[in-house]
Amino acid sequence: MRVLIILAILAMTAGNALAGDMVSVKGGSFLMGSPESENWRSDDELQHEVTVSDFMISPREVTQGEYMAFVNGNPSTFIGDNLPVENVTWLEAVMFCNMKSEAEGLTPAYKVDEAKVTWDLSADGYRLPTEAEWEYACRAGTLTPFNLEHSIGADEANFYGHYPYEIEENYFSQHKLTTKPGIYRATTVEPGQFTPNKLGLYDMHGNVGEWCWDIYAPYDPSAKVNPTGPETGTRRVNRGGGWNDFAKNMRSAYRAAAPQEGRLYNVGFRLARGAIGTGVVSSQAIQETSRTGRKILIAYFTWSGNTQGVAYEIQKQTGAEIFEIVPEKPYSESYNTVLREAQRDQHRRARPKLKNHVKDFAGYDVIMLGYPNWWASIPAPVATFLEEYDFSGKTIMPFCSHGGGRFGQSLTAIAKLAPNAVITEGLSVHYSGGGRLKDDIADWLAKLR
Repeated sequence: MRVLIILAILAMTAGNALAGDMVSVKGGSFLMGSPESENWRSDDELQHEVTVSDFMISPREVTQGEYMAFVNGNPSTFIGDNLPVENVTWLEAVMFCNMKSEAEGLTPAYKVDEAKVTWDLSADGYRLPTEAEWEYACRAGTLTPFNLEHSIGADEANFYGHYPYEIEENYFSQHKLTTKPGIYRATTVEPGQFTPNKLGLYDMHGNVGEWCWDIYAPYDPSAKVNPTGPETGTRRVNRGGGWNDFAKNMRSAYRAAAPQEGRLYNVGFRLARGAIGTGVVSSQAIQETSRTGRKILIAYFTWSGNTQGVAYEIQKQTGAEIFEIVPEKPYSESYNTVLREAQRDQHRRARPKLKNHVKDFAGYDVIMLGYPNWWASIPAPVATFLEEYDFSGKTIMPFCSHGGGRFGQSLTAIAKLAPNAVITEGLSVHYSGGGRLKDDIADWLAKLR
């Protein structure tokens, strides 16, 4: 079976061609997800056989110039007509697809009724790729963590180049790395700057993550043909990683998730086209309704004191109750040692026991959740905290201290661990925040009121 799948993949790579400004991809079967042997894989990457039909996909991510040709306004953080549009919600990406289709005389793929979106599977208009199509196109016949078939470097993709694949466990012995640290550009770049994959697709790894059609959920392990994901859920999938991501979170199998109303400065989209059948499929992202009360708890984990400083400034401005997340076994006071401990816990997906617990957690409506960005995600004690309580109907307002990567993939970690919570726009603070901390917090709070 595995040999047949590989042969089908190779046929796909030989059968693609340009169709106007799109790449025509020959369908086939492949192994979606990652093998258990793949380093830094996540539990939600269960490998399974998937077959996709022929489809077309854009070789590049949608730029701001292309977006503003149909939409009044530019949501992006990094401004430039030739830069990819980002900070765009999933629903805005869907609406763009319809507008571009109508302008070109194509049948729109989507019908939007508030949070419910119905996809006409026979439509020839523009659409978002399914998660399966995205991974199939990204891999372009490869079975390795990256579609280049080797560990990706900063001269091959736009990401947090200081942190190539597997640096976490090799930070102090980098001679073992197959790809060494490189430049961190700390911004998006014009799509198409790097070598494309075997299908001629650019930036499938890095630059901006890309919205897919699917609602996020664990994979069904059975073989599938043209899967479109579940009908309901609370998060949408985005793939590929962005300019501020570590390489481990740009792997072909890595799955990021966010609310469909979410705006992320490292997530945009690329277009797909092509009918995959007849009939329709509906998809509705269920957003939990926030409680009307506003009893607030500031819950934070700190190591160096940076996050604690942010938490106490928030308390000054809100008057909210405060709670420190403390593991039973403290991390080392040595910086070098805590780096090892933090990556060890993350690699093992550890859930360290907590020393203290929130009394009457059910009575709080809003949780302001603070933490340092450790290895591009939340520290393990924060994961324990998220799993310990029921966040259904609660609002999480995330804030983090960081050394340059902003939130990394920590928001995805929160979204997955608290799937029934409302997640607001977060506040990322560079180290301790400096002289602007007070004003930055005030501006953040004012936007969310």
